[in-house]
Amino acid sequence: MQSKKGKRYNEVAGLVDMSKSYTPSEAIDLVLKTAKAKFDETIELHAKLGVDGRQADQQVRGTVVLPAGTGKKLRVLVIAKGDNADIAQANGADYVGAEEVVAKIVGQGWLDFDVCITTPDMMGVVGRAAKVLGPKGLMPNPKSGTVTTDVAKAINDVKAGKVEYRLDKNNIVHCPIGKASFGAEKLLQNYQALVEAIAKAKPAASKGTYFRPVSISATMGPGIRVQQN
Repeated sequence: MQSKKGKRYNEVAGLVDMSKSYTPSEAIDLVLKTAKAKFDETIELHAKLGVDGRQADQQVRGTVVLPAGTGKKLRVLVIAKGDNADIAQANGADYVGAEEVVAKIVGQGWLDFDVCITTPDMMGVVGRAAKVLGPKGLMPNPKSGTVTTDVAKAINDVKAGKVEYRLDKNNIVHCPIGKASFGAEKLLQNYQALVEAIAKAKPAASKGTYFRPVSISATMGPGIRVQQN
């Protein structure tokens, strides 16, 4: 199995000139040629940024609704009470609850959801599950729009294709822009929306070139460097 995988990778890698930076349109056309797995591969952007994420004033984090969606049906948990719980139910939340849901997360390690949304008044309750939710990237946060008084908008944004981008420890943003089945036009729309959002999030303290090497890749394919204007 390893040799077959290596052969397939080498075949698609041969399509890419590793010394070249492609225009966004060229890169997306090329990444689709490398997405030859038997499943619908995810196309992901990887952007090295000219910041120092160890500094509080150089953090890069935010959200953007991808115009063509993500191609993934996300399961949404809303932790809320009263009217907000009713609103969550009416707007398609997959799970809605309060203390009993937090107890299930803490006591049973229940994590059968992809996004957790809550209201400010429930953060004290949700905080009890921080040690479980945090390491999984599921802890609600105002910066990602998952701690909000507008529960309906938060749910609809997630269902419409909202993604969160943030720096890793190497000052790189990794974020999906869709599936290979989307085709070039939709992937380009999503790519442009994500890059614009990251550009707008540039910290004032960032000096020099902001976008360092930027590439896109399919799940099983090589990285393809993309030109930045």
